[in-house]
Formats: sequence, C-alpha cells, structure tokens
Amino acid sequence: MKVSILQFPGTNCEYDTQNAFEQLGATTEIVWHKSETIPVDTNLLVVAGGFSYGDYLRSGAIAKFSPVMKAVKEYASQGGKVLGICNGFQVLTESGLLPGALKRNESLHFISKHHTLKVVNNDNVFLENLNEGDVVNIPIAHHDGNFYIDQEGLKDLYANNQVLLKYSDAQGNDKNPNGSVDSIAGICNKEKNVFGLMPHPERAMETILGSNDGAKMLLGFLK
Repeated sequence: MKVSILQFPGTNCEYDTQNAFEQLGATTEIVWHKSETIPVDTNLLVVAGGFSYGDYLRSGAIAKFSPVMKAVKEYASQGGKVLGICNGFQVLTESGLLPGALKRNESLHFISKHHTLKVVNNDNVFLENLNEGDVVNIPIAHHDGNFYIDQEGLKDLYANNQVLLKYSDAQGNDKNPNGSVDSIAGICNKEKNVFGLMPHPERAMETILGSNDGAKMLLGFLK
C-alpha cells in the first residue's frame, strides 16, 4: 500500500500523517506542491492538514492553484482515492473536488480539542471498518471548520449517502462545535473515492495520546 501525501507551504500535518500510515504498514511519500504528477504507484493520495499559504485570502483558496492540483483532479477523475484532512478538506472544496465550503467557526475562535463523532454512513472504503452509529473520539483543530452547503446541496448529500460523519456527544447526539450545517464533520463525493473531514484521525493513533480511533478509520484504506 502506497500513500502519497501533499505538502504545501504552511502544511504542518504531513509528517503526522506519514507516521500514522506507516504505523499501519503502508509505505509513504511526501509530494511537494510544485510537482506536476502524482507517483504512479499511489494507492491513496492525502491532502494533509495545516495552513497552506498561511490561510491567506481564504483557507485552501490559494493552494487550489498549485501545479500539483491539476494532477490531483486527474487522479481523482480516474477513480484514485483522495483524502483531505482539515486544511486538506478545505483545499478539496475550494478545488471543486468536494461540494460545499468551509467558513469561519461560528464562535470566531480557533478550536483545538478532542471531540466525538458519529458515523453516519460506512458504505465506503474509508469507514468500512466501523458501523453506522459508532462514536469515535478524534481531535479537531481549526479556525475555518464551519461546513456550509445550501439546502438543495444538503438534500443531495443525504440522497447519495455522502454525509459520513457528524459532530456528536458520547451518546451520538448532535453536538456542534463550529456551526457546521447539520453538524456535518466529513463527506465524500458521489463516486465515493474523494473524502474530506475536518477532524484529524492521524492524531488519534495511540491511546496514550487520548484515542486510537483514528487507526480504525484509516485502516479502511489499507484493505
């Protein structure tokens, strides 16, 4: 299993992501944003978290113009699996690879803490190791994590089983930390090969650090 991980100026989670997938037995490669190609042996492409281009203008809005993004779009169009985590999710929405947008948190404050999530759909490679209704404990760390989509788009997400994760309490009831529409924390595209979420599963690999639920999520990609 080969995981390629994008790196933009300002990315700061690429090595956490690399470590997480290597713990699970994958080989990894960091891909600089000026690359015009994706490694041909890539089984999963990860757009890592951080602050690409310092989040100037708008989170992910400049990164979408990086040379590598043309290759990312081509890779995804051919069925390649893409995972965007936090800033990576923002980059994927800005690039049109996922619907919706990420806005400033409702509180206008940066949020950094563990937060529970409820699995809404597991009919996809990402969450197939979990059950619908499962609750996982995954860190969040974002300023612009408020997922927005209009009502017509929201209906489409549910109609196509594209809503994957919701922010919840430990019992699975909605508990929204940032104002996201319908407490949505993660989605996928209609083809179910492009995934995005604001929480950081790569930071939930060991119980000594608070949770190993991230490993259960990421393992789906290694099958």
